[in-house]
Amino acid sequence: MPRRVLLIRLSAIGDVIMSSGLIPVLHAAWPQSEIVWLTEEGNAPLLRHNPRLAEVVVLPRGRWAALWRQGRRREAAGEVRQFARALRARAFDLAIDLQGLLKSGVWARLSGAPVRIGLGSREGSALLMTRVVDRAVRDDRLGKEYRRLAESLGLDAARFAMDVVVPPRDAERARAVLDAAGVGGRYCVLAPFTTRPQKHWLDDRWAALAQRLASAYAWRAVVLGGPGDRERGAAIAAAAGDGAVSLAGHTSLTEAAAVIREAGCLVGVDTGLSHLGVAMGTPTLALFGSTRPYLDPGVPRARVLYHALPCSPCRRRPTCDGRYDCMRLHTVDAVAQAVAEITAA
Repeated sequence: MPRRVLLIRLSAIGDVIMSSGLIPVLHAAWPQSEIVWLTEEGNAPLLRHNPRLAEVVVLPRGRWAALWRQGRRREAAGEVRQFARALRARAFDLAIDLQGLLKSGVWARLSGAPVRIGLGSREGSALLMTRVVDRAVRDDRLGKEYRRLAESLGLDAARFAMDVVVPPRDAERARAVLDAAGVGGRYCVLAPFTTRPQKHWLDDRWAALAQRLASAYAWRAVVLGGPGDRERGAAIAAAAGDGAVSLAGHTSLTEAAAVIREAGCLVGVDTGLSHLGVAMGTPTLALFGSTRPYLDPGVPRARVLYHALPCSPCRRRPTCDGRYDCMRLHTVDAVAQAVAEITAA
């Protein structure tokens, strides 16, 4: 049993949420081990309050990049060396690079752990590992590659369950934000936004869905997203009339998790908030098209709608000239019907 384990997943939000399913697996197998997670600042709140983690270490890449741009390169280099020394001083027995990129693999090597396992290591990071586990898995379950990693370590992958903890104060803040927005009764969550347009559903259909759910369930739709989504979130809510309100950009990640946890359901695209819906145990419907990270969420009250086309999943290279046909195939009627089914389960 390793005495101290370092997990490395620096980004992105959705992948941090999904890979958190390894926390209960490792904790059950090695209850006396200290499990430490290395991540970037934006993801730390999702992990910081987890009692099964001994520590969350934040990699300040943003600060170092800012120092470099300002010409303070010696200062930046000094901080990097100091951070690496502090990481190594923790005397890890095992480092697991869940990201498999050079930027994450370097920190596995600098941690000083004698055993370094990389998940699908690429960009040359395999040379920094003592062992690499293949990421490619013929499996449609959520977190399939992380389950594979657990099995490769001889651990019980059946214990895989996304592990995000919301602190009470953030739940209180979330309730206050909802109250201030006039959401005092039952509500559902819409998560329309990602960083890639080919993963988006049509804005007018989000508004129509909000109206449909308000009519069928007396739910007010709460649109969630990040600071960059405020304008589009407000536009969707305005188009839905009294059926929706936008809180996009007005909650922290853990406050958003609290909002999601108390919702009647969540409908979203391939974004971290949709995966968070599954993690929070909320009835969740995910609309996938150019990507399909999973087809089986692994829980009875969550479902994926996905139309496989000859070109899909195209991921970052759509071939449809901006039509995004795979997402247009999701109709409001079909989505509303799926919501009815998962909320009745």
